[in-house]
Amino acid sequence: QVQLVESGGGLVQPGGSLRLSCVASGSILNYNMGWYRETPGQPRELIARRTTAGITTYGDSVKGRFLIDRDNAKNTVYLQMNSLKPEDTAVYYCNTAPKGVLPWGQGTQVTVSA
Repeated sequence: QVQLVESGGGLVQPGGSLRLSCVASGSILNYNMGWYRETPGQPRELIARRTTAGITTYGDSVKGRFLIDRDNAKNTVYLQMNSLKPEDTAVYYCNTAPKGVLPWGQGTQVTVSA
């Protein structure tokens, strides 16, 4: 089964940018993929989705600031995060979307703080 490994998180100041990567151990060509985030006490939230046809959708909280992209040749999904806010602090995961059916990776922590 395909395994997912997220990376690219870190500590960033408000207004800054980060680019997250999610590398799959196998082909994601036939999967609609998405990025999710989770904060303590809150359910995991789908924030961005990119279909196999290239159609993208975003949650209201990130629309206009985040961009999801994918490179099927590299089995990789990206999340470009701009104009980061403290409320974007979370652990970020990728998986199939709108429902994650693959085993969840360990996620990558993003902390937005001055």
